[in-house]
Amino acid sequence: MPARADTFKDFVLDQLEHMRDLRVRRMFGSHGLYCGETFFGIISKSRLYFKTDEKTRWAYLERESRSFRPHPELDLKAYYEVPLEILEDRDQLVQWAKAAAAVSKSAGRRKAKSGQKR
Repeated sequence: MPARADTFKDFVLDQLEHMRDLRVRRMFGSHGLYCGETFFGIISKSRLYFKTDEKTRWAYLERESRSFRPHPELDLKAYYEVPLEILEDRDQLVQWAKAAAAVSKSAGRRKAKSGQKR
């Protein structure tokens, strides 16, 4: 992995240092961000993407953020690039990260609930 990508990852982790239970794991040439066991973000090609839902996505779209496209045939519309002004503001970035983790956790609960036998 290029040094530039590692520098960006280190910057993101530094910005999020006050977020409890934050961890990062390598995945498919990128890095996954976790809050405890909840996967909520992706660092890929010196860009940061957070999980969104119908309620949180508008803030990304309003700032003309793009969805995560690991390759041209795959568009993960649940993950949107964090805008630069948010990325550079540590407090706002932590708020957006917590919102993304909550979205992801909520989606996981809905999935688990719908998979339960009646």
